[in-house]
Amino acid sequence: MRDQEPAPGHPERRLSTKETAELLGVKPDTVYAYVSRGQLSSRREPGGRGSTFDAKEVEALARRNRRESSGSSGSGGELSVRTRITLIEKDRYYFRGVDATELAARHSYEEIAEWLWTGELRPGITFTAPKAAVAVARRAVDALPEHAGPTDRLRVAAIAAATADPLRFDLSEDAVLGTARILIPTLVAALPPVRRTHRDEGPLAHRLWARLSGRPADEASLRVLDTALGLLVDHDLAASTLAVRVAASARAHAYAAVSSGLGVLEGPLHGAASGLAHRLLLDVLDQGTAAPVVADELRSGRRIPGLGHRLYPGEDPRARALFALLEEIPDAAPALAAARDIVATTARHTPLHANVDLALAVFTVSAGMPSTAGETVFAVARTAGWIAHALEEYGERPLRMRPSGHYVGPRPPRPLPE
Repeated sequence: MRDQEPAPGHPERRLSTKETAELLGVKPDTVYAYVSRGQLSSRREPGGRGSTFDAKEVEALARRNRRESSGSSGSGGELSVRTRITLIEKDRYYFRGVDATELAARHSYEEIAEWLWTGELRPGITFTAPKAAVAVARRAVDALPEHAGPTDRLRVAAIAAATADPLRFDLSEDAVLGTARILIPTLVAALPPVRRTHRDEGPLAHRLWARLSGRPADEASLRVLDTALGLLVDHDLAASTLAVRVAASARAHAYAAVSSGLGVLEGPLHGAASGLAHRLLLDVLDQGTAAPVVADELRSGRRIPGLGHRLYPGEDPRARALFALLEEIPDAAPALAAARDIVATTARHTPLHANVDLALAVFTVSAGMPSTAGETVFAVARTAGWIAHALEEYGERPLRMRPSGHYVGPRPPRPLPE
């Protein structure tokens, strides 16, 4: 006589892959992604064609997903999203468990991007953009008015590149990784070069330099740029990254998700903050001292850019790493001195440490770059992190990033307005 299937709620009840996917509201492929990430355990039944899953374990995961999709952290606090990408803890931050500043000191931006995406290092890897994608993106960017900012150009380039990619709607991991490796160099290649003689080959930092400065690149400066890209590649759920995850939750393709991040990045409290610090440094260098410049900022009711960070009570580790490299560049000495003057002057009022925006501003000022250069570096760097988060989100239940609105308007019914 054939054994009966355990009843629902029975401690030994097992679910098929199809049943598990339906309960979680995901595709069968995503079920196995949960297994690979250690969120579910599976068992191969003797003589069976597929794996089975413990019903109680699946139901517990479904409950966690529902809590997240309702915007609850489970403790009544802020929205919390499980991620395996970046940890920020005790004035340090880590990419997949490895100290991010050490990674940036020893590996190129492309290598760090691969580590974020796959958990594997690929020494010497470089990203290459297809000529067709670059041509489409450049035509779109060239059509913009001269006063268009770098984020405008990058957003238009991303959208244009998407139209040239018929595989953009394939959200499988391999396809998205393929998109990532061509999108980032396409964004850089679409930016108008400052130098007439430039090469669109080699490490990404070398290609980006020609879009930021008219000066010839020396090895020390290229090292700072490459390190800055690596340091800025991700920073947990910053505002732009959250926007990317919301887009990915709705199953927007990678180009569209990156475009969402670029839209948020343009705010003065996010990616554009280094431009404010750049202009502040120029004012201090022009005045010869920080005191009158800081006084003018405070008199106008503005906060001093480049100081403090809500996630780092102490020193921003990204700023510390960049300042150490800038110390080795003689041309950076005046801007470094101006930055120290700003920190020392404001310390009499509020003891705040320099953040990465001020360090990036020291670099862009000393390299003869425009005030928007830091925003460009930030956007290009963060694209890799956005794609890492999009990949994670594609493995979660669709549309889970849907908080409920708390309506505080007038109660219905109301008469029609006249």
